[in-house]
Amino acid sequence: MSTALVTGASAGIGEAFCRMLGQKGINLVIVSRDQGRLESHADKWRRDFGIEVEVLAADLANNDQIVAVENRLRDESRPIDVLINNAGFGIKESFLASTLADEVQLVDVLVKAPMRLMHAVLPLMKEQGSGTIINVSSVATWLTSGTYSASKSYLTVLSESLHVELTGSGVQVTALCPGFTHTEFHERARMRMGGLPEFMWLKADEVVAQAWADSQAGKALSIPGNQYRILSTLARYAPRPWVRRMGVKIRIKQRKK
Repeated sequence: MSTALVTGASAGIGEAFCRMLGQKGINLVIVSRDQGRLESHADKWRRDFGIEVEVLAADLANNDQIVAVENRLRDESRPIDVLINNAGFGIKESFLASTLADEVQLVDVLVKAPMRLMHAVLPLMKEQGSGTIINVSSVATWLTSGTYSASKSYLTVLSESLHVELTGSGVQVTALCPGFTHTEFHERARMRMGGLPEFMWLKADEVVAQAWADSQAGKALSIPGNQYRILSTLARYAPRPWVRRMGVKIRIKQRKK
């Protein structure tokens, strides 16, 4: 039976990935800082899906704790077949108003953590000739919204690079680039989202289903929702001055109370 390790598994897209994988009979290693919430989910998923669920509480911005996750990924006696790099958070304040500590923590979680976890698991996946990695990025990849979009751009580009490098190896790497999704993400960051029209919101279960289908189809990028496929195309090919202004305007609206 296959095993998946999911970071940021306690809520939102990470939780949706766990439920989707559990329904497919895939065992889980679930990672987040909230051990109590993880334990509650683990009990439910063991009952509902009849799978094994291993709880690994870790703060991916903490070096000692991320090492424990890396060691789990390197364990040849209990190989990981699926890695979902989902853990992340946002910062409400602009770069000029935020603290350096917050900015560094964001880079640690959104950039360094998925890079380190992929570096830990890929040798074993290559050796066994199979594996799936889905990196939860964002349509912010193609915008200019501070450190968050810069970090997501890194993750998307690295995913695309590995997708090509691993061609023919049996290992698939996909960058999932959703738009605004109904989760706790914006609430935790205290971002103002009330003015966003409902048609711009995605559902986590639908995002996850699309990501899995695209990954299994061998796609390098997964962009759920027609509205975001159009937006991402515009952002990639429109004049950069327009893209820069749009990214800044979105961030200003999110910061308003």
